[in-house]
Amino acid sequence: MSFQAYLDNVETKTGLNPRQFIDLAHEQGFGPGSKATPVVAWLKEAYGLGHGHAMAVTHVITKGDRIGGKHIGSTGAHRDASDRLWLDGKDTRPRGR
Repeated sequence: MSFQAYLDNVETKTGLNPRQFIDLAHEQGFGPGSKATPVVAWLKEAYGLGHGHAMAVTHVITKGDRIGGKHIGSTGAHRDASDRLWLDGKDTRPRGR
């Protein structure tokens, strides 16, 4: 599953897009530079996310919308089309992102 697909699945489950999670995290005192463990714990407890989905959301909360190029354009199961994640909701994402 691609990184973007993890974020899309979280949105389907919770009704919240990644940008909304960033705003909610800031209200909790989390943001760039926060340690992953407390952010993941909060996401699991407050939103019922599994570990992998919580880690994907934690990435955008603590590191922003950039991902490493390892899987960009690859043919594996974890491939992504871009090194930038779409944070404004799956239904608004332009084709090819």
